[in-house]
Amino acid sequence: MGKPSPKAAMSLPATFAIDTPGDAARAAELRRVKLLATSVLAATFVIFLGARALLPVHPAFGFIAAFAEAATIGGLADWYAVVALFKRPLGLPIPHTAIIQSNQQRIADKLGEFIEVHFLEAAPVEAKLRQIDFGSFIADWLRDRKRSEDLARFALRLLPEAVAATENSGLITFVSRRIASQLMAIDLAPLAAGTLRAFVKEGRHQGLLDDLLRGVHDTMHQAETMAMIREKIRSELPTLLKLYRADKFLVNRIVASAASFFEEVRNDPVHPFRGEFDRMILSFVDRLETDPAYAERIQGLKRDLLARPELAGLARHVWENLRSFVERSASGETQVLQQYLVRMFVTAGEALAGDAELRTEINQGLVAVLRTVVAEQKSGVSTFISDQVKSWDMGQLIALIEINIGRDLQYIRFNGSLIGGLAGLALYTLEYLLRLL
Repeated sequence: MGKPSPKAAMSLPATFAIDTPGDAARAAELRRVKLLATSVLAATFVIFLGARALLPVHPAFGFIAAFAEAATIGGLADWYAVVALFKRPLGLPIPHTAIIQSNQQRIADKLGEFIEVHFLEAAPVEAKLRQIDFGSFIADWLRDRKRSEDLARFALRLLPEAVAATENSGLITFVSRRIASQLMAIDLAPLAAGTLRAFVKEGRHQGLLDDLLRGVHDTMHQAETMAMIREKIRSELPTLLKLYRADKFLVNRIVASAASFFEEVRNDPVHPFRGEFDRMILSFVDRLETDPAYAERIQGLKRDLLARPELAGLARHVWENLRSFVERSASGETQVLQQYLVRMFVTAGEALAGDAELRTEINQGLVAVLRTVVAEQKSGVSTFISDQVKSWDMGQLIALIEINIGRDLQYIRFNGSLIGGLAGLALYTLEYLLRLL
């Protein structure tokens, strides 16, 4: 026999297993109480017949007969009431019997409506949600390294698909164009001017000047640089002076003077040249802020840079490397990303555990979200519950209900016999006294 289709499987009635040790014990107790209640009913009927037969012997048997008769009637009435709740007495099609089975649809709808109205109301749901410390639960969960490792592996399994979906969805192209348009919209001149002004205000440009002077000093003392300067001087000197090696003398003097000057500037934090350097930088910053020509040059450089094909190639290369790294991480070829994710999750859990304010914000946020979700979906929950109850196998459900509450219902029969008997005895006594008057 083939498996039913998913749609057919959903339409099959739900079943209830009655095979636990507790269910077996309750079923045995129910059978015992049922037998006892039936025995009491039979006993009251036999006593009624015997007392009626012995009524001519002594008037006291009339009281016994009245009690037994009423007890029998009361027991029968309550037997009928208990049986009619679950099934048809003796299998007869008596109206208003098998109440649960006959009203399955209405019970299902009312149960779903009751839960929606009384259990999923905003106030009790919010009150219950506020009792839950979601923040501490998340913190404890993340601090557990084993759970963080499981979460990291799960995230890594999803990452390749997420990367592929991102690549195929055109999101990369959209983001690239968006970034380019945003960069084109940025006016770099004021931004560069502000950055340079803050750079000068903090005195960091002086460190740059020192590095520059040191670099020039070191370069001028290199043999290649000395030879190049000497060759340049030789080409400019008259032929007569070349005979006396004046070029070498000039080169040495120039280098010595320059080195002396550089050392003097570097060792004197208030050297006049430093002030000139400050004024030069600030003058450039002012022109950068006010001169349209400078701004246009910077904009042109920006456009040329963004238009370079190498930039698009660099972006593709970075993306390919990222995708390859994600794939290798997901396959277990490298553990770098997984270890990083584990550390990140554990650290986040420890930070959250120590931040009561953040946990409070998380709790409030989740309460607001879940409250909204419950409010929007409670009608769906009501429908789901109703549909589930309608799909139940009522025969099995009734058997389950009987096993769990049937014992208490059987005691109604005992009470019916006792109360009925006492009522019958009281009425017979009253009738007897009235006859004596």
